Amino acid sequence: MTEKTRLSSSVRGTAPFAVSRCLPLLFSLFAACLLFFPDTALGAGGGLHEASEKLGTQLGVFWVVPFVCMLLSIAICPLAVPHFWEHHFGKIAVFWGLAFLLPFAVKFGFSLAFYQLLHTVLLEYVPFIILLFALFTVAGGIRLKGSLTGTPAVNTGLLAVGTLLASWMGTTGAAMLLIRPLLRANAHRRHKVHSVVFFIFLVANIGGALTPLGDPPLFLGFLQGVSFFWTFGNVIVPMTVAACILLVAYFILDGVLYAREGRPAAPGGGDEKLGVDGKVNFPLLACIVLLVLLSGMWNPGVGFVVYEIHLELQNVVRDLLLLATAWLSWKLTAQECRKLNEFTWGPILEVGKLFFGIFISMIPALAILKAGSNGALAAVINMVSDNGQPNNAMFFWMTGALSSFLDNAPTYLVFFNTAGGLSGVAPDMFATHLMGPWAPTLTAVSAGAVFMGANSYIGNAPNFMVRSIAEELGVKMPSFFGYMAWSVGILVPVFILLTFIFF
Repeated sequence: MTEKTRLSSSVRGTAPFAVSRCLPLLFSLFAACLLFFPDTALGAGGGLHEASEKLGTQLGVFWVVPFVCMLLSIAICPLAVPHFWEHHFGKIAVFWGLAFLLPFAVKFGFSLAFYQLLHTVLLEYVPFIILLFALFTVAGGIRLKGSLTGTPAVNTGLLAVGTLLASWMGTTGAAMLLIRPLLRANAHRRHKVHSVVFFIFLVANIGGALTPLGDPPLFLGFLQGVSFFWTFGNVIVPMTVAACILLVAYFILDGVLYAREGRPAAPGGGDEKLGVDGKVNFPLLACIVLLVLLSGMWNPGVGFVVYEIHLELQNVVRDLLLLATAWLSWKLTAQECRKLNEFTWGPILEVGKLFFGIFISMIPALAILKAGSNGALAAVINMVSDNGQPNNAMFFWMTGALSSFLDNAPTYLVFFNTAGGLSGVAPDMFATHLMGPWAPTLTAVSAGAVFMGANSYIGNAPNFMVRSIAEELGVKMPSFFGYMAWSVGILVPVFILLTFIFF
Protein backbone atom coordinates (compact mmCIF):
# COMPACT_ATOMS: atom_id res chain seq x y z
CA MET A 1 0.00 0.00 0.00
CA THR A 2 1.41 3.39 -0.95
CA GLU A 3 1.63 6.26 1.49
CA LYS A 4 -1.10 8.15 -0.35
CA THR A 5 -3.39 5.12 -0.35
CA ARG A 6 -2.81 4.61 3.33
CA LEU A 7 -3.69 8.23 4.04
CA SER A 8 -6.87 7.98 2.02
CA SER A 9 -8.03 4.74 3.54
CA SER A 10 -7.29 5.74 7.12
CA VAL A 11 -9.85 8.55 7.05
CA ARG A 12 -12.69 6.09 6.47
CA GLY A 13 -12.79 5.02 10.12
CA THR A 14 -14.96 6.71 12.69
CA ALA A 15 -13.86 9.16 15.33
CA PRO A 16 -14.99 7.01 18.28
CA PHE A 17 -13.09 4.06 16.84
CA ALA A 18 -9.96 6.14 16.49
CA VAL A 19 -10.15 7.32 20.10
CA SER A 20 -10.85 3.78 21.33
CA ARG A 21 -7.44 2.72 20.06
CA CYS A 22 -5.93 4.77 22.90
CA LEU A 23 -7.99 2.95 25.54
CA PRO A 24 -5.87 -0.26 25.73
CA LEU A 25 -3.13 1.87 27.28
CA LEU A 26 -5.50 2.96 30.03
CA PHE A 27 -6.88 -0.52 30.59
CA SER A 28 -3.43 -2.12 30.68
CA LEU A 29 -2.34 0.27 33.41
CA PHE A 30 -5.57 -0.17 35.35
CA ALA A 31 -5.21 -3.95 35.07
CA ALA A 32 -1.67 -3.69 36.42
CA CYS A 33 -2.97 -1.62 39.34
CA LEU A 34 -5.65 -4.16 40.18
CA LEU A 35 -3.13 -6.98 39.92
CA PHE A 36 -0.43 -5.39 42.03
CA PHE A 37 -2.58 -3.16 44.26
CA PRO A 38 -5.33 -5.51 45.49
CA ASP A 39 -6.43 -3.29 48.37
CA THR A 40 -7.56 -0.56 45.98
CA ALA A 41 -10.61 -2.62 45.12
CA LEU A 42 -11.70 -2.24 48.72
CA GLY A 43 -10.97 1.48 48.80
CA ALA A 44 -8.43 0.88 51.54
CA GLY A 45 -6.88 3.77 53.34
CA GLY A 46 -8.11 7.22 54.12
CA GLY A 47 -6.96 10.78 53.84
CA LEU A 48 -5.44 10.11 50.45
CA HIS A 49 -5.87 13.71 49.35
CA GLU A 50 -4.01 14.98 52.39
CA ALA A 51 -1.23 12.42 51.88
CA SER A 52 -0.95 13.45 48.25
CA GLU A 53 -0.64 17.12 49.17
CA LYS A 54 2.38 16.34 51.38
CA LEU A 55 3.98 13.99 48.89
CA GLY A 56 6.39 16.47 47.34
CA THR A 57 8.25 16.90 50.63
CA GLN A 58 8.93 13.14 50.81
CA LEU A 59 10.22 12.47 47.31
CA GLY A 60 13.87 12.67 46.33
CA VAL A 61 15.03 13.66 42.87
CA PHE A 62 15.66 9.99 41.93
CA TRP A 63 11.89 9.58 41.59
CA VAL A 64 12.14 11.75 38.47
CA VAL A 65 14.32 9.11 36.71
CA PRO A 66 11.38 7.39 34.90
CA PHE A 67 10.28 10.75 33.50
CA VAL A 68 13.80 11.51 32.31
CA CYS A 69 13.97 8.04 30.73
CA MET A 70 10.62 8.71 29.03
CA LEU A 71 12.06 11.87 27.49
CA LEU A 72 15.25 10.08 26.45
CA SER A 73 13.16 7.35 24.82
CA ILE A 74 11.35 9.97 22.74
CA ALA A 75 14.68 11.57 21.85
CA ILE A 76 16.81 8.50 21.10
CA CYS A 77 14.60 5.56 20.09
CA PRO A 78 13.28 7.04 16.81
CA LEU A 79 16.92 7.34 15.68
CA ALA A 80 18.48 4.25 17.30
CA VAL A 81 15.65 1.71 16.82
CA PRO A 82 13.14 3.37 14.46
CA HIS A 83 11.16 0.26 13.49
CA PHE A 84 10.85 -0.94 17.09
CA TRP A 85 9.78 2.54 18.20
CA GLU A 86 7.21 2.88 15.43
CA HIS A 87 5.43 -0.31 16.48
CA HIS A 88 5.88 -0.17 20.25
CA PHE A 89 6.08 3.46 21.40
CA GLY A 90 2.75 3.10 23.22
CA LYS A 91 4.06 0.14 25.21
CA ILE A 92 7.25 2.06 26.01
CA ALA A 93 5.17 4.97 27.32
CA VAL A 94 3.20 2.60 29.59
CA PHE A 95 6.44 0.95 30.73
CA TRP A 96 7.93 4.22 31.99
CA GLY A 97 4.64 5.10 33.68
CA LEU A 98 4.77 1.78 35.54
CA ALA A 99 8.47 2.27 36.27
CA PHE A 100 7.38 5.11 38.53
CA LEU A 101 4.04 3.77 39.71
CA LEU A 102 5.02 0.29 40.92
CA PRO A 103 8.03 1.28 43.08
CA PHE A 104 5.92 4.12 44.41
CA ALA A 105 3.22 1.62 45.41
CA VAL A 106 5.75 -0.54 47.23
CA LYS A 107 7.12 2.40 49.23
CA PHE A 108 4.02 4.52 49.86
CA GLY A 109 1.22 2.01 49.65
CA PHE A 110 -1.09 0.65 46.99
CA SER A 111 -3.97 2.99 47.83
CA LEU A 112 -1.94 6.18 47.44
CA ALA A 113 -0.44 4.90 44.17
CA PHE A 114 -3.89 4.18 42.77
CA TYR A 115 -5.08 7.59 43.96
CA GLN A 116 -2.19 9.28 42.14
CA LEU A 117 -2.98 7.33 38.99
CA LEU A 118 -6.70 8.14 39.04
CA HIS A 119 -6.08 11.77 39.96
CA THR A 120 -3.74 12.24 37.00
CA VAL A 121 -5.93 10.34 34.55
CA LEU A 122 -9.30 11.81 35.55
CA LEU A 123 -8.32 15.42 36.31
CA GLU A 124 -5.41 15.98 33.94
CA TYR A 125 -4.95 13.45 31.14
CA VAL A 126 -8.58 12.84 30.12
CA PRO A 127 -9.55 16.57 29.90
CA PHE A 128 -6.26 17.24 28.09
CA ILE A 129 -6.75 14.55 25.44
CA ILE A 130 -10.48 15.29 24.98
CA LEU A 131 -9.78 18.97 24.25
CA LEU A 132 -6.97 18.07 21.84
CA PHE A 133 -9.16 15.46 20.16
CA ALA A 134 -12.03 17.91 19.70
CA LEU A 135 -9.79 20.63 18.24
CA PHE A 136 -7.97 18.11 16.06
CA THR A 137 -11.23 16.70 14.67
CA VAL A 138 -12.97 20.03 14.08
CA ALA A 139 -10.00 21.96 12.68
CA GLY A 140 -9.08 18.93 10.56
CA GLY A 141 -12.43 19.26 8.79
CA ILE A 142 -11.65 22.76 7.51
CA ARG A 143 -9.85 22.80 4.16
CA LEU A 144 -8.38 25.82 2.47
CA LYS A 145 -9.21 25.33 -1.21
CA GLY A 146 -7.31 26.65 -4.19
CA SER A 147 -3.61 26.91 -4.84
CA LEU A 148 -1.36 28.81 -2.48
CA THR A 149 2.24 28.90 -3.67
CA GLY A 150 4.80 28.66 -0.89
CA THR A 151 6.76 31.83 -1.55
CA PRO A 152 8.50 33.63 1.34
CA ALA A 153 5.73 36.25 1.39
CA VAL A 154 2.89 33.70 1.42
CA ASN A 155 4.56 31.52 4.04
CA THR A 156 5.31 34.47 6.31
CA GLY A 157 1.71 35.62 5.89
CA LEU A 158 0.39 32.20 6.96
CA LEU A 159 2.63 32.23 10.04
CA ALA A 160 1.51 35.76 10.92
CA VAL A 161 -2.18 34.86 10.57
CA GLY A 162 -1.70 31.77 12.71
CA THR A 163 0.11 33.79 15.37
CA LEU A 164 -2.78 36.25 15.53
CA LEU A 165 -5.40 33.48 15.70
CA ALA A 166 -3.67 31.41 18.39
CA SER A 167 -4.70 33.60 21.33
CA TRP A 168 -8.38 33.49 20.34
CA MET A 169 -8.89 29.88 19.24
CA GLY A 170 -6.06 28.25 21.17
CA THR A 171 -2.62 27.25 19.96
CA THR A 172 -3.92 23.76 19.15
CA GLY A 173 -6.88 25.07 17.15
CA ALA A 174 -4.79 27.55 15.15
CA ALA A 175 -2.06 24.97 14.54
CA MET A 176 -4.48 22.29 13.35
CA LEU A 177 -6.28 24.80 11.13
CA LEU A 178 -3.21 26.07 9.27
CA ILE A 179 -0.51 23.38 9.29
CA ARG A 180 -1.96 21.44 6.35
CA PRO A 181 -2.44 24.54 4.14
CA LEU A 182 1.17 25.52 4.90
CA LEU A 183 2.45 22.06 3.98
CA ARG A 184 0.37 21.92 0.79
CA ALA A 185 1.59 25.38 -0.26
CA ASN A 186 5.17 24.15 0.11
CA ALA A 187 4.74 20.65 -1.31
CA HIS A 188 6.85 21.60 -4.33
CA ARG A 189 9.64 23.10 -2.21
CA ARG A 190 12.81 21.17 -1.39
CA HIS A 191 13.31 22.91 1.98
CA LYS A 192 10.28 22.58 4.26
CA VAL A 193 11.60 21.77 7.72
CA HIS A 194 12.33 25.38 8.66
CA SER A 195 8.74 26.36 7.89
CA VAL A 196 7.35 23.71 10.25
CA VAL A 197 9.85 24.62 12.98
CA PHE A 198 8.95 28.33 12.86
CA PHE A 199 5.26 27.34 12.70
CA ILE A 200 5.73 25.51 16.02
CA PHE A 201 7.57 28.50 17.49
CA LEU A 202 4.92 31.04 16.52
CA VAL A 203 1.52 29.42 15.99
CA ALA A 204 1.76 26.51 18.43
CA ASN A 205 3.29 28.57 21.25
CA ILE A 206 4.16 32.29 21.26
CA GLY A 207 0.95 33.33 19.50
CA GLY A 208 -1.14 31.95 22.38
CA ALA A 209 0.18 34.39 24.98
CA LEU A 210 -2.55 37.03 24.97
CA THR A 211 -5.71 35.46 26.42
CA PRO A 212 -6.76 32.55 28.66
CA LEU A 213 -8.11 30.89 25.49
CA GLY A 214 -4.65 30.78 23.97
CA ASP A 215 -2.79 28.37 26.24
CA PRO A 216 -3.70 26.27 29.33
CA PRO A 217 -1.36 28.11 31.76
CA LEU A 218 -3.17 31.38 31.14
CA PHE A 219 -6.53 29.64 31.57
CA LEU A 220 -5.35 28.44 35.00
CA GLY A 221 -4.43 32.03 35.81
CA PHE A 222 -7.92 33.08 34.78
CA LEU A 223 -9.36 30.48 37.17
CA GLN A 224 -7.14 31.89 39.92
CA GLY A 225 -8.65 35.36 39.46
CA VAL A 226 -6.49 36.98 36.75
CA SER A 227 -8.74 39.19 34.60
CA PHE A 228 -9.47 37.90 31.11
CA PHE A 229 -7.83 40.84 29.30
CA TRP A 230 -5.03 41.45 31.82
CA THR A 231 -2.65 39.17 29.94
CA PHE A 232 -3.46 40.91 26.66
CA GLY A 233 -2.60 44.31 28.09
CA ASN A 234 0.63 43.20 29.78
CA VAL A 235 2.10 40.51 27.50
CA ILE A 236 1.22 42.00 24.11
CA VAL A 237 4.41 44.07 23.84
CA PRO A 238 6.95 41.28 24.59
CA MET A 239 4.86 38.87 22.50
CA THR A 240 4.80 41.32 19.57
CA VAL A 241 8.56 41.90 19.80
CA ALA A 242 9.26 38.15 19.86
CA ALA A 243 6.83 37.43 17.01
CA CYS A 244 8.17 40.23 14.80
CA ILE A 245 11.79 39.12 15.28
CA LEU A 246 10.90 35.53 14.42
CA LEU A 247 8.77 36.50 11.40
CA VAL A 248 11.55 38.69 10.00
CA ALA A 249 14.13 35.95 10.64
CA TYR A 250 11.87 33.41 8.95
CA PHE A 251 11.23 35.66 5.93
CA ILE A 252 14.97 36.15 5.43
CA LEU A 253 15.78 32.44 5.87
CA ASP A 254 12.94 31.31 3.61
CA GLY A 255 13.95 33.89 1.01
CA VAL A 256 17.53 32.60 0.94
CA LEU A 257 16.38 28.98 0.63
CA TYR A 258 13.76 29.89 -1.98
CA ALA A 259 16.42 31.59 -4.12
CA ARG A 260 18.79 28.65 -3.63
CA GLU A 261 16.05 26.35 -4.94
CA GLY A 262 15.75 28.47 -8.08
CA ARG A 263 12.50 30.18 -7.04
CA PRO A 264 10.40 27.13 -7.97
CA ALA A 265 6.84 27.62 -9.22
CA ALA A 266 4.12 25.35 -7.91
CA PRO A 267 2.88 22.74 -10.40
CA GLY A 268 -0.54 23.40 -11.87
CA GLY A 269 -3.24 22.41 -9.42
CA GLY A 270 -6.38 22.79 -11.51
CA ASP A 271 -8.88 25.60 -11.70
CA GLU A 272 -10.16 25.42 -8.11
CA LYS A 273 -10.69 28.91 -6.76
CA LEU A 274 -9.34 30.03 -3.44
CA GLY A 275 -11.91 29.36 -0.74
CA VAL A 276 -12.80 27.30 2.31
CA ASP A 277 -14.45 23.90 2.47
CA GLY A 278 -15.97 22.44 5.64
CA LYS A 279 -17.40 25.78 6.81
CA VAL A 280 -19.71 23.96 9.23
CA ASN A 281 -16.66 23.49 11.45
CA PHE A 282 -16.21 27.21 12.13
CA PRO A 283 -19.21 27.47 14.48
CA LEU A 284 -18.14 24.16 16.04
CA LEU A 285 -14.68 25.63 16.63
CA ALA A 286 -16.34 28.63 18.29
CA CYS A 287 -18.34 26.20 20.46
CA ILE A 288 -15.13 24.58 21.69
CA VAL A 289 -13.71 27.96 22.67
CA LEU A 290 -16.93 28.90 24.48
CA LEU A 291 -17.13 25.55 26.29
CA VAL A 292 -13.61 25.98 27.65
CA LEU A 293 -14.33 29.55 28.71
CA LEU A 294 -17.68 28.74 30.31
CA SER A 295 -16.22 25.84 32.29
CA GLY A 296 -14.10 28.42 34.08
CA MET A 297 -16.98 30.84 34.67
CA TRP A 298 -19.88 28.51 35.54
CA ASN A 299 -19.55 26.92 38.97
CA PRO A 300 -22.76 25.25 40.16
CA GLY A 301 -21.02 23.86 43.23
CA VAL A 302 -21.98 20.30 42.27
CA GLY A 303 -19.51 17.47 41.91
CA PHE A 304 -18.84 13.76 42.20
CA VAL A 305 -16.30 11.97 44.35
CA VAL A 306 -14.42 8.99 42.94
CA TYR A 307 -11.83 7.47 45.29
CA GLU A 308 -11.47 10.80 47.14
CA ILE A 309 -11.09 12.64 43.82
CA HIS A 310 -13.57 15.46 43.33
CA LEU A 311 -14.90 15.77 39.79
CA GLU A 312 -16.68 19.09 39.26
CA LEU A 313 -19.89 19.07 37.25
CA GLN A 314 -18.87 21.92 34.96
CA ASN A 315 -15.75 20.04 33.85
CA VAL A 316 -17.60 16.79 33.24
CA VAL A 317 -20.24 18.64 31.20
CA ARG A 318 -17.53 20.47 29.24
CA ASP A 319 -15.75 17.23 28.34
CA LEU A 320 -18.96 15.49 27.27
CA LEU A 321 -19.98 18.46 25.12
CA LEU A 322 -16.50 18.59 23.59
CA LEU A 323 -16.86 14.96 22.56
CA ALA A 324 -20.32 15.72 21.16
CA THR A 325 -18.86 18.63 19.18
CA ALA A 326 -16.19 16.37 17.69
CA TRP A 327 -18.87 13.81 16.79
CA LEU A 328 -20.96 16.49 15.08
CA SER A 329 -17.94 17.61 13.11
CA TRP A 330 -17.29 14.07 11.97
CA LYS A 331 -20.90 13.57 10.90
CA LEU A 332 -21.48 16.96 9.28
CA THR A 333 -18.20 17.27 7.37
CA ALA A 334 -18.05 15.55 3.99
CA GLN A 335 -15.55 12.69 4.07
CA GLU A 336 -14.24 13.86 0.70
CA CYS A 337 -13.27 17.14 2.38
CA ARG A 338 -11.26 15.30 5.03
CA LYS A 339 -9.72 13.04 2.40
CA LEU A 340 -8.59 16.02 0.30
CA ASN A 341 -7.31 17.62 3.50
CA GLU A 342 -5.21 14.45 4.05
CA PHE A 343 -6.78 14.03 7.47
CA THR A 344 -5.87 10.89 9.44
CA TRP A 345 -6.09 9.86 13.08
CA GLY A 346 -2.37 9.04 13.36
CA PRO A 347 -1.17 12.31 14.97
CA ILE A 348 -3.78 12.37 17.75
CA LEU A 349 -3.17 8.68 18.49
CA GLU A 350 0.56 9.27 18.77
CA VAL A 351 0.04 12.23 21.09
CA GLY A 352 -2.50 10.29 23.16
CA LYS A 353 -0.17 7.34 23.73
CA LEU A 354 3.03 9.27 24.38
CA PHE A 355 1.49 11.89 26.64
CA PHE A 356 -0.17 9.17 28.69
CA GLY A 357 3.29 7.93 29.67
CA ILE A 358 4.51 11.50 30.12
CA PHE A 359 1.63 12.46 32.42
CA ILE A 360 2.11 9.39 34.67
CA SER A 361 5.91 9.52 34.87
CA MET A 362 5.75 13.29 35.44
CA ILE A 363 3.78 12.94 38.72
CA PRO A 364 6.81 13.07 41.08
CA ALA A 365 8.43 16.01 39.27
CA LEU A 366 5.30 18.13 39.64
CA ALA A 367 4.79 17.02 43.25
CA ILE A 368 8.36 18.08 44.14
CA LEU A 369 7.89 21.44 42.42
CA LYS A 370 4.60 21.96 44.23
CA ALA A 371 6.39 21.45 47.55
CA GLY A 372 8.37 24.62 46.79
CA SER A 373 11.16 25.39 49.23
CA ASN A 374 10.28 22.23 51.22
CA GLY A 375 10.94 19.92 48.28
CA ALA A 376 14.01 18.41 46.64
CA LEU A 377 14.02 21.21 44.05
CA ALA A 378 14.06 23.98 46.66
CA ALA A 379 17.18 25.46 45.06
CA VAL A 380 15.24 26.06 41.83
CA ILE A 381 12.36 27.73 43.66
CA ASN A 382 14.68 29.88 45.78
CA MET A 383 16.43 31.24 42.68
CA VAL A 384 13.43 33.45 41.89
CA SER A 385 13.77 35.49 45.09
CA ASP A 386 16.25 38.22 46.03
CA ASN A 387 15.93 38.78 49.78
CA GLY A 388 12.17 38.41 49.62
CA GLN A 389 11.78 40.45 46.44
CA PRO A 390 10.92 38.83 43.10
CA ASN A 391 13.68 38.35 40.54
CA ASN A 392 11.56 38.74 37.41
CA ALA A 393 14.28 37.56 35.04
CA MET A 394 14.58 34.30 36.99
CA PHE A 395 10.80 33.93 37.17
CA PHE A 396 10.78 34.17 33.35
CA TRP A 397 13.60 31.65 32.86
CA MET A 398 12.69 29.17 35.61
CA THR A 399 9.03 29.04 34.58
CA GLY A 400 10.09 28.76 30.95
CA ALA A 401 12.84 26.17 31.43
CA LEU A 402 10.56 23.84 33.39
CA SER A 403 7.66 24.46 30.98
CA SER A 404 9.92 23.27 28.16
CA PHE A 405 9.77 19.72 29.49
CA LEU A 406 7.02 19.55 32.10
CA ASP A 407 3.35 20.37 31.64
CA ASN A 408 3.41 24.17 31.42
CA ALA A 409 0.01 24.57 33.12
CA PRO A 410 0.94 23.24 36.60
CA THR A 411 4.41 24.80 36.22
CA TYR A 412 2.73 28.19 35.75
CA LEU A 413 0.61 27.52 38.83
CA VAL A 414 3.68 26.65 40.94
CA PHE A 415 5.40 29.94 40.14
CA PHE A 416 2.14 31.91 40.35
CA ASN A 417 1.76 30.68 43.92
CA THR A 418 5.48 31.17 44.62
CA ALA A 419 5.21 34.81 43.56
CA GLY A 420 2.03 35.24 45.58
CA GLY A 421 3.71 33.76 48.64
CA LEU A 422 6.67 36.12 48.30
CA SER A 423 4.31 39.08 48.23
CA GLY A 424 3.12 38.30 51.75
CA VAL A 425 -0.60 38.77 50.97
CA ALA A 426 -3.32 36.22 51.71
CA PRO A 427 -3.79 33.48 49.09
CA ASP A 428 -7.18 34.86 48.04
CA MET A 429 -5.42 38.14 47.19
CA PHE A 430 -2.59 36.62 45.11
CA ALA A 431 -4.20 37.47 41.75
CA THR A 432 -5.10 41.03 42.77
CA HIS A 433 -1.58 41.75 44.05
CA LEU A 434 0.13 40.14 41.05
CA MET A 435 -2.03 42.12 38.62
CA GLY A 436 -1.21 45.31 40.51
CA PRO A 437 2.10 46.11 42.25
CA TRP A 438 3.78 42.90 41.06
CA ALA A 439 2.47 42.96 37.48
CA PRO A 440 6.00 42.58 35.98
CA THR A 441 6.39 39.32 37.92
CA LEU A 442 3.12 37.86 36.65
CA THR A 443 4.06 39.01 33.14
CA ALA A 444 7.36 37.12 33.45
CA VAL A 445 5.60 33.95 34.66
CA SER A 446 2.97 34.15 31.92
CA ALA A 447 5.45 34.81 29.12
CA GLY A 448 7.87 32.14 30.33
CA ALA A 449 5.21 29.44 30.52
CA VAL A 450 3.82 30.17 27.04
CA PHE A 451 6.88 31.27 25.06
CA MET A 452 9.24 28.54 26.19
CA GLY A 453 6.81 25.75 25.50
CA ALA A 454 8.40 26.04 22.05
CA ASN A 455 11.80 24.89 23.32
CA SER A 456 11.10 21.17 22.86
CA TYR A 457 8.63 18.91 21.10
CA ILE A 458 6.91 18.09 24.40
CA GLY A 459 6.80 21.63 25.77
CA ASN A 460 3.27 22.07 24.41
CA ALA A 461 0.94 19.40 23.00
CA PRO A 462 0.45 21.05 19.56
CA ASN A 463 4.21 20.78 18.97
CA PHE A 464 4.05 17.02 18.76
CA MET A 465 0.86 17.04 16.72
CA VAL A 466 2.33 19.44 14.16
CA ARG A 467 5.45 17.28 13.95
CA SER A 468 3.37 14.13 13.44
CA ILE A 469 1.23 15.72 10.69
CA ALA A 470 4.34 17.02 8.92
CA GLU A 471 6.02 13.62 8.99
CA GLU A 472 2.82 11.93 7.83
CA LEU A 473 2.80 14.27 4.84
CA GLY A 474 6.40 13.47 3.95
CA VAL A 475 8.46 16.12 5.77
CA LYS A 476 11.46 14.57 7.52
CA MET A 477 11.40 16.46 10.79
CA PRO A 478 14.39 16.87 13.13
CA SER A 479 14.87 14.48 16.02
CA PHE A 480 14.10 15.57 19.58
CA PHE A 481 17.61 16.97 20.04
CA GLY A 482 17.70 18.20 16.45
CA TYR A 483 14.64 20.32 17.07
CA MET A 484 16.22 21.66 20.27
CA ALA A 485 19.24 22.74 18.22
CA TRP A 486 16.83 24.98 16.29
CA SER A 487 15.18 26.29 19.45
CA VAL A 488 18.45 26.94 21.27
CA GLY A 489 19.98 28.62 18.23
CA ILE A 490 16.97 30.81 17.39
CA LEU A 491 14.64 31.13 20.37
CA VAL A 492 17.12 31.41 23.23
CA PRO A 493 18.80 34.56 21.81
CA VAL A 494 15.32 36.08 21.38
CA PHE A 495 14.44 35.20 24.99
CA ILE A 496 17.72 36.71 26.22
CA LEU A 497 16.87 39.93 24.39
CA LEU A 498 13.37 39.95 25.94
CA THR A 499 14.94 39.47 29.37
CA PHE A 500 17.10 42.57 29.01
CA ILE A 501 14.24 44.65 27.60
CA PHE A 502 11.32 43.60 29.79
CA PHE A 503 12.42 41.53 32.80
